Amino acid sequence: MTQIIKTILLAGFTSFFAFALIQFPDQSLEASIRGLNIWWESVFPALLPFFIAAELLTGFGVVKFLGVLSEPVMRPLFNVPGAGSFGWVMGMASGYPTGAKIAARLREEEQLTRIEAERLVSFTNASSPLFIFGAVSIGFFHDAALGVLLGVCHYLGNALVGIIMRFYRRKEERLTKDELHKERRKPSIITAFKEMHQTRLNDERPFGEILGDAVLNSIKTLIMVGGFIILFSVLNKLLFLTGLSDFASLVVEQLLVLLMLPAEMALPFFSGLFEITIGAQMISQISSSTLLPQAILVSFILGFNGLSVQAQVASILAKTDIRFTPYLFARILHGILAAILTIILFKPLYLDQQTSELGETPVFKEESPNFWMTVLETLSQAGPLITLFSLGTAALIILRRQSLR
Repeated sequence: MTQIIKTILLAGFTSFFAFALIQFPDQSLEASIRGLNIWWESVFPALLPFFIAAELLTGFGVVKFLGVLSEPVMRPLFNVPGAGSFGWVMGMASGYPTGAKIAARLREEEQLTRIEAERLVSFTNASSPLFIFGAVSIGFFHDAALGVLLGVCHYLGNALVGIIMRFYRRKEERLTKDELHKERRKPSIITAFKEMHQTRLNDERPFGEILGDAVLNSIKTLIMVGGFIILFSVLNKLLFLTGLSDFASLVVEQLLVLLMLPAEMALPFFSGLFEITIGAQMISQISSSTLLPQAILVSFILGFNGLSVQAQVASILAKTDIRFTPYLFARILHGILAAILTIILFKPLYLDQQTSELGETPVFKEESPNFWMTVLETLSQAGPLITLFSLGTAALIILRRQSLR
């Protein structure tokens, strides 16, 4: 019976999507182009270096090296092996879905158990500093100080999620004697180097093949990410055009009123649950007597990741035995924790800083927007060229490999 209902729902949704595309072709094309521009101008060039670096560092054993040294920190805090530190740091630096990509790769390498991989995925998919400081705080709100508040709440909330998820399925774990001995031994540079060296020797691929695989695997993942960005950009537009967004926002409006938040932010917040960039931009355009309600809602959708990012993560995890449900629970938890932290830290990290800067020359405040805006402008200008060059390189690698067969 459950499968029948699922079939009906999937068929109904697909039919709605197809008919809506036919009904609104011009608006769908516009939304599709918008999603494509986001992908090839910003997402692809920003994530590609991190994806390739992650593949190479894993293949050459550097992740194993870091894992041995980080074990005393990662195991007590998050109950995952030290190799998880690589996914945590890379996920924070480059943004989603890098954390899911690395967790899936570590699971394929059998450096993580299934439960450990599910814990790792739950707290390694965070927004990048460039997105929080550049796009949201400066690009949308034109306020660099807001980026500090959003960044601290986002990354602190993410760490708290990891600490809470350390108890996930703890009773089901059964460590062998060798694993227990490995956990208890002290970290050593020599041991870490031996592990790294052995990992490199176990991979018999030549350097050129490793590099080629890193480029191809990264580009394949990013093409999938681009497809989801375009899909949800169009879907979000169609929901608005068909009036379903307005209907759903009525329910969200009641929830916001219950939480003593402005009801007019219901539609922007609902849009943010689908796509973070659109939601954050719409929330920034709502006038309010204080910035706190806007900061709370933006913090939540940053932690929630949006259904667009969640679909990307689900697609990456589908190739492994890692379950999606723990990640979804962690996203809701992260959104709630980030919103609560925003309420607590709004005064010390934002209001007090604004007050202290009134009597000072705003040198730092001027330099920060210039720096982040320069990064964003450079990325948007050079991004399309980087994307086209990378796609061309991938095509050449595939053609060369086919010719050598």
